[in-house]
Amino acid sequence: MSVDQSPVYAVKAVPLEKIVANDYNPNIVAPPEMKLLELSIWEDGFTMPCVCYYDNENDRYILVDGYHRYSVLRSSKRIYQRENGLLPVVVIDKELSNRMASTIRHNRARGSHNIELMCHIVAELDKAGMSDQWIMKNIGMDRDELLRLKQISGLADLFSDKSFSIPNPVETPVPEE
Repeated sequence: MSVDQSPVYAVKAVPLEKIVANDYNPNIVAPPEMKLLELSIWEDGFTMPCVCYYDNENDRYILVDGYHRYSVLRSSKRIYQRENGLLPVVVIDKELSNRMASTIRHNRARGSHNIELMCHIVAELDKAGMSDQWIMKNIGMDRDELLRLKQISGLADLFSDKSFSIPNPVETPVPEE
């Protein structure tokens, strides 16, 4: 099947009760990232629709991609209320084997973060005056990860005003001979 127009041009607001998860998605998100996803959706709203197949026979939408966004809507009372129980969805019309392939493509296409770029982002946020607490909360890091990124960056000025910085040693006079 070819795509005449990308599904994203036909986003629908679908009641959560009409959506079901597929039983073949191998993607797992750790609890800290799920917390960050909930914060992202709370702060930014849904910025990407979920991808579904519409099962006409049972009048339901089966998730192809977006299970974790769907899970956040199910588990976060504040987001569920704000969104009136509706999830943004686009529909693809594919047989099961092609939906499985789509799920894997969506999962694998997300990529991962480059450490050097993450160090740069942390450095820029620090220079902009954002506190460690703000950085940890808003980009989903724990204290150890933030410290490691700062150490990796090798930028001594990131540590200059922190309590764990090592002060300059006091010069000791050299005895005369």
